[in-house]
Formats: sequence, C-alpha cells, structure tokens
Amino acid sequence: SNNNPYASFGATLARDEEQNLWSTPHDVTHTEADDDRVLYNMIVVRNQLDKDSEEWQKLNYDIYTLRQTRKEVRSRWKHILEDLGFQKEADSLLSVTKLSIISDSQNMSKARDILLKLSEETNIFPTSWELSERYLFVVDRLIALDAADEFFKMASAAYPKRPGGDRLDEGPQPLGS
Repeated sequence: SNNNPYASFGATLARDEEQNLWSTPHDVTHTEADDDRVLYNMIVVRNQLDKDSEEWQKLNYDIYTLRQTRKEVRSRWKHILEDLGFQKEADSLLSVTKLSIISDSQNMSKARDILLKLSEETNIFPTSWELSERYLFVVDRLIALDAADEFFKMASAAYPKRPGGDRLDEGPQPLGS
C-alpha cells in the first residue's frame, strides 16, 4: 500500500484539466450553458477514442482551438474592462457561474441588444462565434454599473468590424486610428 498522500496528485491534475472547460481550476459550473455542454461533449467523445486514431487527433485539435478562442475572447473583454477603469474588478465582472443572476430582469432585453450589437458591429467575437449566455451576464453587470454604452464604444474602437477580419491574432487597434 502507498502511504504517500501525493501519489494521485498528477492524476487529479489531469482529470481537473479535462473538466476545466473555461480554464478556471476546480470550476464545477462549466456544463451549465449550451456552449459549455458542446465542449464537454467533445471531451467525452474524444476520451472514448483511441489516442492514436485520426478522429482523436482531430477532436483534440478542435477542443484546443475552441479553448484558445474562448481565452482570446475573454482576454479582449478583460482588456476593455481594464481600459474602462475596472482593473481590479475585471476578473470578477467576467466570472459567471451557475449561481450568477441577472441583476434586473428589465435589463435583459437591453443586455441582449447590446450583446447582439457587439457581435454584429465589432470584432470582439470571431465571426463563427455563437453568442454565449456567459457574456449576457457580463453585459447585464455593465448596465448595472452604467458602463455598457462606454464598453460598446471602446469595443468598437479597439476591435472595429472589418470585412473578413475575424483573425484572433490581431491585437486591439490603437484608438486614434
């Protein structure tokens, strides 16, 4: 018998990483939204395949790509929040769990409108991105802070919509350009 309390540490970390859909350790809330379930289902299917198979490699690449896209979108939002003066609050404003609530049900339609406008008129999301319920909560918080309109203005300036321009490796544009 192994009395080493750290014997399973590596296995636990690997298991946590597989369940860590939003790159937040020990986040038990990831399969609450539709986009979380899509990623979770991809991971489940991949884990049932032989690691040497072409299907496993393709699915693994798709999972990696989706995670990287999510990280980049979150990074864009965080950048704008910090530019708005929310340096200390940016992470908590972006944190959405199954316990998150809409602050005011009357804000819901305004939050949806702003999120749709961000999607259509800026490059903050890639073209192929399906709007995430997660960012509806963030926009609701911005409305409550009376910062949603300013966020949209800054997103429009930093990530202007360009024809065919949804490359994630393009950084924010200088505000003077």
